[in-house]
Amino acid sequence: MARRTLARYLIEEQRDKGIITGDLKLLLEVVARACKAISITIGKGGLGGVLGEAGSDNIQGEAQKKLDVLSNEILLEANEWGGHLAAMASEEMDLPHLVPHRFPKGEYLLIFDPLDGSSNIDVNVSIGTIFSVLKCPEGADLSTQQAAEKAFLQPGRAQVAAGYAVYGPTTLLVLSVGDGVAVFTLDREQGQFVLTQENIRIPEESNEFAINMANQRFWEAPMQGHIANLLAGKQGPLGKDYNMRWVASMVADVHRIMTRGGTFMYPMDEKMRAKGGKLRLLYEANPMAYLIEQAGGGASTGRQRILDIVPDRLHQRVPVILGSRLEVERAVACHSA
Repeated sequence: MARRTLARYLIEEQRDKGIITGDLKLLLEVVARACKAISITIGKGGLGGVLGEAGSDNIQGEAQKKLDVLSNEILLEANEWGGHLAAMASEEMDLPHLVPHRFPKGEYLLIFDPLDGSSNIDVNVSIGTIFSVLKCPEGADLSTQQAAEKAFLQPGRAQVAAGYAVYGPTTLLVLSVGDGVAVFTLDREQGQFVLTQENIRIPEESNEFAINMANQRFWEAPMQGHIANLLAGKQGPLGKDYNMRWVASMVADVHRIMTRGGTFMYPMDEKMRAKGGKLRLLYEANPMAYLIEQAGGGASTGRQRILDIVPDRLHQRVPVILGSRLEVERAVACHSA
């Protein structure tokens, strides 16, 4: 039987199931091609002169790596001319990127973190690209970048597709169009993403969690209590031993949860309270929460379902707790006690 490529999978979601439109199918294929181009660029490493600092900061005030800038440019250039998009927003840019007037405009909005985990680039640890697709509201004002920002301020439950690419020993594309979660592996010889897993389900319980313990002294009391319960092991209230895993690349940590369960946590801490949290709602939390829920897991700030948050700004930040459903519920229970 012929292998199911990404193109075939999307055609079946459009033609056979009626879940996506033809324009969304084409948009996702373009995003996948951009991810393939980023994978090739990353694979060259020092041979391609792409390692190290870019000498600039992004809107978050973070030093950009050369690959941050290159990945952002690859995604912008690949997607602006296809006629599927009304506008794009990137974690690396202050304001939305409007489709140039010389190109036709479509009905979708693309949001992306072009290179998640870029602090790991120079040490050859898995990194990735995160993306999200929304419908552009009818009558949205796209006359200026400032006006276009309002079109993106939709709750995560409004997403029509979300995904991430993992650039590791193999390049994977993990995607949901609202019909479960599928994983595609890049066949480097053929240059195509091929379906390798379908209908992923995250185990409801797990004995693994991912968190940056270096920030423990800054956490709120509810998270201190939850982590204390996990670390207490079999003698504690949860009655089992837990292992901690932390890659410091959200894509890598979340993909491990997709594969074998667990929880990823970046809770509120005193260092980030004024900013609302560490992770960006539109670029990281919403697409990952969408994927996690599509795979049967849960995603919360500790006090609210992530996908129910109505954003008030493009670069809004939130606390994040996501992964195996029952493990997330235990963390949330500590916040409501």
